[in-house]
Amino acid sequence: MEIFLTTDGLVSLFTLTVMEIILGIDNIIFISIVVGKLPEHQQPRARTLGLLLALVFRILLLLGISWLIGLTYPVIEIEGLPPAFSLSWRDIILIAGGIFLMTKTVLEIHQKLEGEEDVLKRPEVNSFMAVVAQIIALDMVFSFDSILTAIGLVEHVEIMIAAVVIAMGIMMVAARAISNYINKRPTMKMLALSFLMLIGFMLVAEGFDQHVEKGYIYFAMAFAFVVELLNSRLRKKETEPVKLRERLKQE
Repeated sequence: MEIFLTTDGLVSLFTLTVMEIILGIDNIIFISIVVGKLPEHQQPRARTLGLLLALVFRILLLLGISWLIGLTYPVIEIEGLPPAFSLSWRDIILIAGGIFLMTKTVLEIHQKLEGEEDVLKRPEVNSFMAVVAQIIALDMVFSFDSILTAIGLVEHVEIMIAAVVIAMGIMMVAARAISNYINKRPTMKMLALSFLMLIGFMLVAEGFDQHVEKGYIYFAMAFAFVVELLNSRLRKKETEPVKLRERLKQE
């Protein structure tokens, strides 16, 4: 516990907490879109369960750091290629997760463009357990990426666990508002799906050892989000002059 009373410990905790929140944005977006298919009374439980599972899985990974680091060692090696080609379990997990995320996103976009009525009538698509299973699958992938990044920044496991718990607590508080905001705005939902497609591609690239600077990705996402907010405000203001004229006539 003494590590939390030092300046270095507090700075590390703050830095890692912020990083975990940023890296958890894609997880919240995915959960918001998937949970939006459930009946409204089941959505809060599914969101909470999804984030709690992510928290438990990340803590378990932190407690098994030596095993986690072992997943970065090559298990598949192909000689004779111009650059030496190898894949570790971490790479395989990232590639599989990225492909799953891109496939899921394409299907979601297709449903939005072609219509969801027939899909929503199929109970197996909207079952609570089916949604939770999808959340668990992506939680595992995002957890590997998040914890491996944390290991490179902080040496003390206690700080890592504290940062993960704090970040997850903040995300649980914000998840409902973010989910409602995305699901009530079709253009914002399509933008969120585009983000997930980009993140899925980034996971596949990382799996093939093609490093993509996450700062550029998140900056592009933030820029697109701000532009969409401005467009939403502009569309809202276009209706205000009509209301003002009606008031003037009444006066």
